[in-house]
Amino acid sequence: MNEKDFVICLRDIKNGKFDEEPHEPGSTRFLLVPAGNADPSPADEVPQDKWEDAIFGLLPADPTTPGDILVFIHGYNSDQTIIMQKHRQLKKDIRNLGFVGVVVSFDWPSEDKTLAYLADRRNARMTALQLVTDCIEILARRQRGGCVANVHLLAHSTGAYVIREAFDDADDNDQIAKTNWTVSQIVLIAGDIASATLGKSDSKGEHIYRHCIRLTNYWNPYDSVLSLSNVKRGGVAPRVGRVGLPNDRPDKAVDIDCGPYFQILVESARKAAGTLYGTFCHSWHIGDPIFTEDLYLTLQGDVDRNYFKTRIAKDENDLLLTDPSQAVANAYRARLV
Repeated sequence: MNEKDFVICLRDIKNGKFDEEPHEPGSTRFLLVPAGNADPSPADEVPQDKWEDAIFGLLPADPTTPGDILVFIHGYNSDQTIIMQKHRQLKKDIRNLGFVGVVVSFDWPSEDKTLAYLADRRNARMTALQLVTDCIEILARRQRGGCVANVHLLAHSTGAYVIREAFDDADDNDQIAKTNWTVSQIVLIAGDIASATLGKSDSKGEHIYRHCIRLTNYWNPYDSVLSLSNVKRGGVAPRVGRVGLPNDRPDKAVDIDCGPYFQILVESARKAAGTLYGTFCHSWHIGDPIFTEDLYLTLQGDVDRNYFKTRIAKDENDLLLTDPSQAVANAYRARLV
């Protein structure tokens, strides 16, 4: 399929172009970006209703057959070229596996720092408000009208903070809160939020779990960007993208340890293939075939979460991401003995 790329953009406009400097979020713009290598342009903006109609026009016409919309929310230090490279790589890879839905990127102006910095927290917090009013509200309104689309959220790094704050804000918004809205799958990769906030006893986590069918967290203990010893982090609490979900998580939460799989990845090969975006230990997911297949199976929802061919059991509660080839799976099992 070669339809245009769907983008929700919160960047300001400067000299006729989207400003790449990390200012506070601007007005929400709904973009239909030409397919190919083009970066988003203010000229790509269309009215919101036209943008919505274009998305839902690509979903199954049969009201008994739900369509799928995957919204990608990027993390810190992401320019539009990198965002669109990730968007198109993700769309191509997941389509090749059979995904017939729509991929949307939610583009917000972030700093080149982690959430240990106040400025980035402020921008992310303001972004969350717009995710509520200009994305979640669309979902809630469509669901009021009988929409049967499955909306999924995929958040990288700081994008996890945006989702967490957005769901908190949504429950404080009377117009949205009175609607029985929900998203299907929430997927976190290298999530830059405190692990403890996704426990079922935490008020922040409560808002997320109330409005999703399942949350899947992919974590990597070798993610040095999220390390407490990283000078940029300033001693923040352990991050869910580095240590995994807390033990007191609800049953709808799934924790995927990517550590052993990450150890066998060859960074130079990924670079040669042109599918590496950002710091490898923090941004290896998009473009990786095993992660993409596991993500596809998650969105598809046809197989029990414990029986994906891309996963093996780590212990009673946790799973490991694994290459389904027998040799690699056996190597993982040997490490666990």
